[in-house]
Amino acid sequence: MSTLSYQVQTWGTVVLIELSSQKEDQEKLLIAAKEAEEFLLKVDTLFSTYRNDSQISLLRSNKLEIESADDLVKEVWQSCLAARQLTQGAFDPWVVEGGFDPSGYVKGWAADKCGLIFEKHGVENSLVNAAGDISVRGGLLDGDVVKPWPIQIRNPEKFDEVVKDIPINHGAVATSGVGEKGSHIKDPFTELIAIGALSATVIGPDGGLAEALATALVVAGKDGAAWFNKPELADYSAFVIDRHSDTSWSISSH
Repeated sequence: MSTLSYQVQTWGTVVLIELSSQKEDQEKLLIAAKEAEEFLLKVDTLFSTYRNDSQISLLRSNKLEIESADDLVKEVWQSCLAARQLTQGAFDPWVVEGGFDPSGYVKGWAADKCGLIFEKHGVENSLVNAAGDISVRGGLLDGDVVKPWPIQIRNPEKFDEVVKDIPINHGAVATSGVGEKGSHIKDPFTELIAIGALSATVIGPDGGLAEALATALVVAGKDGAAWFNKPELADYSAFVIDRHSDTSWSISSH
């Protein structure tokens, strides 16, 4: 069995990568991790709102049209349009100050893309943690036994307190709220700080959409249950910590 822990510094944070394989040697794991690192650095050059030369900054300053953008930027643009429609506008990266900002989608999306890179290299078991947006594949290899990855949800106001364990073999877990983004999540309808929920965690097959849904639930709170139960989101579930009372609630996959 081969294992590898790898870190990538990008987007002003650290992306954590855990790989293990019963077939591939550590050199192959390192090759896969380095390809993922190259991709993550490319994502930063394309999507960072802190780089004046990124394509997102050029879009925001009307120096680039989406039709002329990189294919990855077009992909994210279209996915954000779909997420805005699914959430009835609770997720809307076009209403933020300065124009289109897909930061509430890109981390989860990029973590998923890394998982595909690892699969391409024959790595059976992987975890990518992009500042709280997590993508896992194949489970946690413990000797000869494959176990679910032990993902934990923490109280955003008491970070040492675990409020829920989420064992998962394959898929994405994305959390939005005070713990990850503080007061930066704004309500698209009021343009004020979102007050629908203190924290929202979404579990599902697509990391980018999971991140967008989590952000939308922080905006919508319990009102988001209506659109979360759409047939298109049948494979997604959510755990939400209420902002207005010392309670939590959940939405099961259906």
